Amino acid sequence: MGDFNFKDQTSFYRGKVRDVYTIGEDWLVMIASDRISAFDVILPRPIPYKGQVLNQIASQML
Repeated sequence: MGDFNFKDQTSFYRGKVRDVYTIGEDWLVMIASDRISAFDVILPRPIPYKGQVLNQIASQML
């Protein structure tokens, strides 16, 4: 997954499974990746399309 550079981006955090971007003072963008974590360890083989599915579920729930 590539890194994004959003207009007015103020910070970036890469978690175990998600990347979080702060845009200005009012917005957070959370992008789920294909990375998988178990017992606080990022596993070497990602699950294909996992991030896409999680993002689609979140778009329906939020």
